[in-house]
Amino acid sequence: MKYRSSLLEDWIQNFYHSIDIYHAHQLDFLDIAARLGLVVSFEKMSSRFYDGEIIIEDQLSSQEQWQEFAHELCHILRHEGNQIYMPKPFLELQENQANYFAYHFCIPTFMLLKLDMPNHRNQEIYYLANTFNVTNEFAAQRFDRYQNQIYTSQLIAENSKMYTY
Repeated sequence: MKYRSSLLEDWIQNFYHSIDIYHAHQLDFLDIAARLGLVVSFEKMSSRFYDGEIIIEDQLSSQEQWQEFAHELCHILRHEGNQIYMPKPFLELQENQANYFAYHFCIPTFMLLKLDMPNHRNQEIYYLANTFNVTNEFAAQRFDRYQNQIYTSQLIAENSKMYTY
């Protein structure tokens, strides 16, 4: 069955290709930041984008820093406005979008589709976490989202067959 990518997945694939990134081993947030002309610093504060620089909490693991970078990058690339002055529901919307973006940015679907995945869930999660340098929890969440999209695509295909004359 053909996988049906979302608009966000297509956007991320196009973004990565525009900066010449095609494989998981190329996913290095400091390199990505440099390609975009962004400054990244590591501080003893929660991660954020402030005054033209991405600040990453220095106490986080390298996997968590990568995940935080993706979250903050979403705000830069896809959001507008100062969150300090936003109504709470709009702020929550942007945060949810940035979280969702991070799953797809750290483990891009176009790369995921090329993998020869193990057959056991725990092995799949471990494989994804190591391949994309994310935490096991993050990999599990992303894999569940990926599986749900596959199941949804299958349901849509099955339903469309029922209504074809």
